[in-house]
Amino acid sequence: MGLILLLSSIVFVMDRFIKVVITQVIPLGETVSVIPNFFSITNIHNDGAAFSVLSGNRIFLILMTVLFLGIIYVYFMKGKQFKLMEQISLSLLIGGILGNLFDRIFLGYVVDYLSFQLLEYHFPIFNLADICIVISVFFIMIETFKERD
Repeated sequence: MGLILLLSSIVFVMDRFIKVVITQVIPLGETVSVIPNFFSITNIHNDGAAFSVLSGNRIFLILMTVLFLGIIYVYFMKGKQFKLMEQISLSLLIGGILGNLFDRIFLGYVVDYLSFQLLEYHFPIFNLADICIVISVFFIMIETFKERD
């Protein structure tokens, strides 16, 4: 449990640090091209969940996130021993969730900034917390399928 707390904290601090820097350096709605026609940094506010789903439902999203964290603890973590990969996966998941939850509670929106374009398609803009959540779910799915074999 100690490693999960440590790694979750590192993810949370990194996420907060990057978001603070982005909001201090790049004005809201502005874009800085890093790799032309492929990758840029854009400072935007997302008051919904992924892809702006449930936009404007801040309290609901906060309550659902807190409930989900409780479920993760009670059903997946309480009193269990984990392999290293499981600890890393849970750490990424919890750190990412807490990063976006902090934004929702204290800012009223989530700061997103990573913008990718492939040909004419612009992917939804996201952040480090989102990356950590997606990677953790991928790792958890792999571990789940490995256990079934």
